[in-house]
Amino acid sequence: MTTMTAAFFDGKGKMELRDHPKPVVGPEDIILNVKATGICGSDLQMNMDKDAPDKLPVGHEVAGIIEEIGENVDPKLLGQRVAVEIIGHGRACTTCWYCRQGQFKLCTNMAPPEGGGFAEFMKRKAIGCYRVPDSMSWEEAALVEPLAVSIHGVRRGDMKGGEVVAVLGSGTIGLTAIAAAKALGAEKVFATARYEQQATLAKQLGADGVLPDDGPAFWETIADATDGRGADVTIETVGGYQSATMHQAVTVTRDQGRIVVIGGFRRPFEFNFLTPMISEQSIIFSSCYAVLEGRHDYELAIDMIASGKAPIEQMVTHTYGLDQIQQGFETSYDKSTGAVKVQILQ
Repeated sequence: MTTMTAAFFDGKGKMELRDHPKPVVGPEDIILNVKATGICGSDLQMNMDKDAPDKLPVGHEVAGIIEEIGENVDPKLLGQRVAVEIIGHGRACTTCWYCRQGQFKLCTNMAPPEGGGFAEFMKRKAIGCYRVPDSMSWEEAALVEPLAVSIHGVRRGDMKGGEVVAVLGSGTIGLTAIAAAKALGAEKVFATARYEQQATLAKQLGADGVLPDDGPAFWETIADATDGRGADVTIETVGGYQSATMHQAVTVTRDQGRIVVIGGFRRPFEFNFLTPMISEQSIIFSSCYAVLEGRHDYELAIDMIASGKAPIEQMVTHTYGLDQIQQGFETSYDKSTGAVKVQILQ
């Protein structure tokens, strides 16, 4: 059996390279020659939560070249440069009720996982591949996934042109949320940032104000900009092991405003629903991407990057080869390195 090099979490805090069987193409599948994969904050958090080694390589912010195609796949796809929607569309059955609504992540007959982008090659269904223009760098192509996450959140929050948006957190998803909200017509976007490099990028991507993630200054800035009302839409992107950002979201959002939760919270916490209930705030959860109003979030993300409306390549602060993936993860964990987005390039 042909093998490839792939990276795995060893269950002891390290990423290690191992030989792994190269995936075998099926009738509806493609084999991707992986060119770039981003290290997501969820990769870091999941590694901290794991107590056993990975059985499959992970990595879901993926772009590359289609190297093999199945017998039922359009031959025109062979050799194409693509960003791959590997979580939903690339595994979806396309026939269940959710798939027919374009909600591929909720597919009830999902194909089994077969590994992600921290490897030389990856297999997915051809329908999950979205072509990217030749003018787009691999770094940009691997940012399609996190931008699509934020586009989905902005659309789930029903943001309208001219509204004021608050973004809690300026990690990868917070920064792409700033870019997405601006590109989709927000009048003003205000963000919190914990690290200097995040604040700098938030401003470069269009934030009208960037404040520390604690203290009263963030609310005061939003209140000044809205005659005391608060943000029309607040996007929570932090999640993790804390609850402060959910309480902050309620505070900075106006009466009858919308709170969109993108951050993945890793433990239960107490939350007082009385305040948002009295204020008639809507709390909306947003996960990954889908087809909304006839277009997949990936399509919008590719258009935004290619047109320059979302100039997010500057978010990539560090790149490493697959053989340096442990160093890439160490850099991602250590924000004193100036890291924002770390990518593995091949």
